[in-house]
Amino acid sequence: MKRAAFLDRDGVLNASIMNQGIPVPPRSLDEVVMLDGVEESVKLLKLFDFLPVVISNQPDVARGITSILSVNEINAHIGGKLDIQHFYVCFHDNNDLCECRKPLPGLIYNAAMQLGLSISNSFLVGDRWRDIEAGQRAGCETFFIDYSYSETQPKKPFTRVSSLLEAVEIVTGVNHGTK
Repeated sequence: MKRAAFLDRDGVLNASIMNQGIPVPPRSLDEVVMLDGVEESVKLLKLFDFLPVVISNQPDVARGITSILSVNEINAHIGGKLDIQHFYVCFHDNNDLCECRKPLPGLIYNAAMQLGLSISNSFLVGDRWRDIEAGQRAGCETFFIDYSYSETQPKKPFTRVSSLLEAVEIVTGVNHGTK
C-alpha cells in the first residue's frame, strides 16, 4: 500500500489570514499566499514516495461566508502550483455532526480507502488542534506547525515544527538547511 502525507491546507500550504487573532482561510484567489518551502516540500515528498493528500475543513461554506466554487477554485490553484491532485474537503460546520469534519478522521479514512493508502505508514501536518487530533485518531504520525494561535492546543503525542519543510525533512532525513 502507498503512504501519504496528509496536509492541512490553510497554514500548511498557504498562509492563513489573521482576523482578530483567529486564523481564517483565504476566500478568493487574490488572497492566496503560498508559504515558503512548500514547493520543495511537495517535491521531496514525491521523491520519497509519499502521496501528498490535502485534507481541509472549510466550514465557511456551511456558514454562508464563501462558496464551494470559491473553495474549489483555490484548491485547483494550489493543486496546479504544487502538482497535488488529491483534495478532501469538509464543507460542514460543527453543528452538522458529520464524520468528515476534523477532529474526526473521516477525511483521512476516505482518502485511504479511495487511494489505497496505508495510514500507519503515513503522516499528517497541521496547524490547529483539530488537524492533529484527526491524525492521532486515524493512527498516523502527526506534526504540528505551531504559530502560537490563541486557541486550544493539541494534545501529545505530536512533533512540533516550524514549517511543512521541517516536518518533511524529519520524515525523509533530508536537510535543506532552511527552517
